[in-house]
Parts: sequence; C-alpha cells; structure tokens
Amino acid sequence: MASGGRKIGFWSAAAIGVGGMVGGGIFAVLGLSVQLARGGTPVAFAIAGMVALVTSYSYVKLSVRYPSRGGTVEFLDQAFGTSFLPGSANVLLWLSYVVMLALYSYAFGSYGATFFSPAHQPLAKHLLISLGILVPTALNVASAKIVGRTEVYVVGLKLAILLFFLAVGSQGVDMARLAPSTWVPALPLVAGGMIIFVAYEGFELIANTGEDLANPKRDLPRAFYAAVIFVILLYVAIAIVAVGGLSLDKLISARDYALAEAARPFLGQGGFAMIAIAALLSTFSAINATLYGSARLSYIIAKEGELPAALEREIYGQPLEGLFITSGLALILANAADLNSISTLGSAGFLIIFAAVNAANLRLAQETKAMPWLAALGLVGCLVALVAMIWQSISDDPSRAWVLVGLLGGALALEGAYRWVGFKGPRKQKA
Repeated sequence: MASGGRKIGFWSAAAIGVGGMVGGGIFAVLGLSVQLARGGTPVAFAIAGMVALVTSYSYVKLSVRYPSRGGTVEFLDQAFGTSFLPGSANVLLWLSYVVMLALYSYAFGSYGATFFSPAHQPLAKHLLISLGILVPTALNVASAKIVGRTEVYVVGLKLAILLFFLAVGSQGVDMARLAPSTWVPALPLVAGGMIIFVAYEGFELIANTGEDLANPKRDLPRAFYAAVIFVILLYVAIAIVAVGGLSLDKLISARDYALAEAARPFLGQGGFAMIAIAALLSTFSAINATLYGSARLSYIIAKEGELPAALEREIYGQPLEGLFITSGLALILANAADLNSISTLGSAGFLIIFAAVNAANLRLAQETKAMPWLAALGLVGCLVALVAMIWQSISDDPSRAWVLVGLLGGALALEGAYRWVGFKGPRKQKA
C-alpha cells in the first residue's frame, strides 16, 4: 500500500529510532548489565552499541535501495527469497518481538511492585506484568491512533527524566568505582554486553519509514546514524552515573529496578519514585508500540506466505489474530521466565536477525552500492557477539542452552510445520 499521508523528515525518523531503543530496555537491563560486567558496565554498553552501529550501515543501504514498510522482512526476502531459511528468520524476528514484549512487561511489573509492601511485592509483580500486556492489547484493539498519540509524549517525557538524572547524578560520580580493576575479564565483558544487546533493539524500526520519508536517500542514513550514536552516548553516560554513584552490591541487589535505585543517593526517595514512574510510563508505551508493530509484522510475514493466512485476516480493519497470539505468548513468557533468560533470548534473536541483514547487504552489495567489507564486518561482528553471549550464558547456567535452542528451534519448527501442511507462496498482491 503506497503512502497517501504526509511525508515525514529526518527528525521524525530519528525519533522513531530513539523511541524504539529507549523504550524499556535501559530500565530493564541496567541491573543485569552491572551483575555481568560490574565496573565495566559502561564499556559493555559501548561494545553492544558498536555492533548496532555497524549493523545500521546495512540497514541504511538496504532501506535506501528497497524502501518499504516491511523493513527487515522485505530485505531478507529480496536477498534470499521466500525459501525455508529466510522464512524461518522472519518468524524468528516475530518471536524476538514477543520476547521484547515479555522483557518490557517484566520491567513494568518489577518497577511497579516497588510501590507495594515487601510482603505483597511478588503477587503485585505478576499482576502488573499481566496488566502491562493486557491493557495495551485492549488499547490496540480500541484504536491505533491512541498508540501513536501516547508514544510521542512519553518518548519526550522519558528522555527529559533521563537527562535530568544525568545532569544531577554526574556531580556525584566516584571514578574509582569505574576503574579497570573493577571490570570483569575481556571475554565475559563482551559477552555481558551482548546479553544486554536488547537495549539497542529498536533502531531497525527506522527502516519501516522508508516509504514515508520525503527524501529517503538523504534522511535515512542521517536518521539511522544519529539515533544509534545518540543512544550509545546516552546509555554509556547513564551507566557511568549509576555505577559511579552507587555500590555494585546495591545495584545488583536491586537488579530488577536498578535505575531507580541509582537515583536514590542524590535524589532521595523522591528521585527513586520519579525514575520508577518514568520506567512505568516508558515500558508501558514500549509494550503499546511493540504490540502495534509486532501484530502488523505477523500480518506482513503472513502476506509473504511464510505464516498461515489466518494471521493475515483482518477483524474490524486490524490484524487482531496476530495481536492476540503475540500478546498471549508474551504473557506466558513474562510470567514464567527470569530477567536473565528473557534478555538472553531477546539478544540472541536480534543478533541472529541482524547477522542475516548484514548477510543480505553483502549478497546485494552491487544493488545497494554497499562496501562489501563493511557488510562482512557487521556479519562477523554479530556472529562473534552471538557466540560470546552463548558461551557466557551456558557457562553461568547450562540450562540456558535449552532456552536458546527453544527460540531458534521454535522459529524453524513453526516455519517447517507451515510449509509441510501447505506453503502457498507470497500473497503480496492481495487487496
């Protein structure tokens, strides 16, 4: 469907990328990153950011050559067709968004539970996790316009609160807490950065604006690079203030709501409450927007012929079957898994997808006018990061191997089962 509305510019596209990344990730994984990287947490965020930045080069080249609301799905299909493996990768992308919904709702429940007494926190956490998915699902059913309106205001509010946190907190940073002697060894440091790679998930959403930009050749590269570089600097600064302002033990003990705890030394209980409220707003809006996008992603994949046509069927003009299935899966995962497992799943899924996008850019280098060595660097970077993350995860807890196998195996099994019962091929031209 061609765009018939108003065209957007650089600032709108960049805001989509920043909003996608600073959705709920930093609120959810800061404590986990401290547990994994300790005093090297800012370095871990920087390493993960470099992988995202190199991958953004492939997204830029593919987005300019193949502007489409399908984004990642379109790029993989252009490079590899609609065969089994590309189809499985597209299903993996959808499942990875389900994992992100679980991560955001887990963070929503964790921060919300801090407003209850310790005795009631476990029950409150699960109740809030569930409401954090069910309420946005209802909003998505009611009106897509609500999703768009709320996201614009919440993105501005959470950025303002985070910048205030940095402005005030930077005055109390103890650099001794960030000294190299407090870092974990190099390989665990890299692996720790990759486990919290989900904090950078979201920049790829800029690719979906390709058809709507007034000048995509000029504005897409600027939007991608500006958004990713801004968020790298933001995350590293937040990590410096958090780790430099509070002991590692206290941050780790408050792992599920570490950013709010980091505000307590210089902003008191009021600062704790302010960050917790910002986290609730941010994660809620991230769930809202991710549900909106992932339900439509399942719709796009179904129209490509890589998921059952039921997910393509619209109810009241919206792809509600995909919405309900996505919500249901996220609800189960968020209530059943722990933060480390959810974060590992999400990071693994997106590292595999981003490796595939870099491979697509390498395969289509003549079409996209890309530098093959840079696309290859992105591909190798994602794969090395994935191996390091898997090694660290299995070393810490061998049972996580089954979690990772379940994610990848689930994507392969879904796509394989669908093709076995009858693959119909792309349905793009359906009215």
